[in-house]
Amino acid sequence: MKQLIALIIFLSTACCVNAQDSTNKKPAFKFTAVAAPEWTRLFERTSGWFGADGIFSIPLSGVDKNNNEGNDSTLLLFSDTYIGEVKDGKPVSDTMVNNTIAYIKGNDADASKIHFRYNTNASGKPISFFTPNTSTPAKQQLFWLGDGFVNKEMNNTLYIFGYKVERTGAGVFDFIEPDVSIIAVPEGSKPPFNNQRQIETSLHINNKTLGEGNMGAGILVNTKWSGAPAPDGYVYVYGCIGNDKNLVVARVLPKDFEKMESWRYWNGTAWSENKDDMKPVTNAASNELSVSPMKNGKYILVFQEMGLSDKVGVRIGDSPIGPFSDIITVWTAPEWQKGLWTYNAKAHPNLSKPGELLISYNTITPDFWNDIQKDATIYHPRFIKLKFEDK
Repeated sequence: MKQLIALIIFLSTACCVNAQDSTNKKPAFKFTAVAAPEWTRLFERTSGWFGADGIFSIPLSGVDKNNNEGNDSTLLLFSDTYIGEVKDGKPVSDTMVNNTIAYIKGNDADASKIHFRYNTNASGKPISFFTPNTSTPAKQQLFWLGDGFVNKEMNNTLYIFGYKVERTGAGVFDFIEPDVSIIAVPEGSKPPFNNQRQIETSLHINNKTLGEGNMGAGILVNTKWSGAPAPDGYVYVYGCIGNDKNLVVARVLPKDFEKMESWRYWNGTAWSENKDDMKPVTNAASNELSVSPMKNGKYILVFQEMGLSDKVGVRIGDSPIGPFSDIITVWTAPEWQKGLWTYNAKAHPNLSKPGELLISYNTITPDFWNDIQKDATIYHPRFIKLKFEDK
C-alpha cells in the first residue's frame, strides 16, 4: 500500500509538469530503435548476481567513445542487488546488498566476457563494496551509486558518485538521500577496493525553486583524452532535481575534481560559484541519465521521460548545457504493459557499435519485495539499440 500511495503522489505531480520549451524544438533526427535481446540476456542469471538496478558503464581507459577499440575493459556499476540461487524462475535463496559491480571486455554481448563481482565478509556473507564512512548503528546509511569516470589528470583515479541513503520504512520509496560523496579508487585497485577514499562534497542541492536532489546522475568528460570530438577540457556533472525532474549542470576541470571550491554551477547565463544560483537547462529527465557528444557537434541527452514511465526519450543539445530540443520519444517499453515499472534510461557509448547507441533502462514492480520472490526476472536492465544519422 505504501508503494501504491507513493506512485499516486508521483504521477499526480508528474501529470502537471510540462516539458520546457527550447530554441531547438524538434530537430531533424532520423532514427530507428530496436530491442537488443542479446544484451538483456547477459543479465538473466540464475546463480550469484541475479538482479539489480542502476547500471552505469565506465571505460577503465578513460576513453569513452563509440566502438572504442583501444579500450577493452569496462566497469559496470549497480546499486541494490540480489545475490543467490534461482530455480524455475524463482529465488530459492537470496540476499540483497546495496552495490555490486561487473567487468566486461569489448563491446560484444558475449557471456564469456562479462564477470559479476560482489563483496563478502569474513564468514562469506554478501556485503556491499561501498558503505558511507558516516554510517553509524544509530543512523545507518548506505550507498547507491551514481555515474563515474577515470580521471587521467589525477593519476587515473576512478571517481564514483555515492548517494548517501537512509531508509525511512519498508516501502520501495521509503528513503531519503540527504547527501552525496565522491568515492575515489586508485588506479589498479581490485575488489573489494580496500584502499578507496570517500570525499565529502557540497553537491547535495536543496533549492527553494527547483527542489532537492544530488549531483551525479550523469557525467560528460569533455576532454581530448576522453575521445570527445569537440573538447573544452571540462568534466560536466548533471543532477536531476525536484518533482519537475529539472536537469541542472555543474562543471570542473579534471585536475580540480576533488576541490569543491573549484566547481562552478550553470545559472542560465554564466558559471557561478554558488550552487544556489543554478537554473535548469531542461526538465522531465530521470534520476539516472547520460549526455554524450555526437560527431556533428551536438550532444544527445538520453533519459526516461519524467523518471518513471514507459517512454525512453532523447533531447538534442547545442552544447553540454544546451539549449536542448523538445523530447523525442525513441522507445516505448513493452515491459510497462506487463506490470513492470521502467526507469533510468541511459546510453553506453563505450559498449556501442558504429552507427548505433546502446541504451539500457531498469525494471521493477510496485510490490517489489513480494513480487521478486515469485519472479526473479523482474529486476535487471533491459537494452535497446538506437540508430541515427550523426554526420
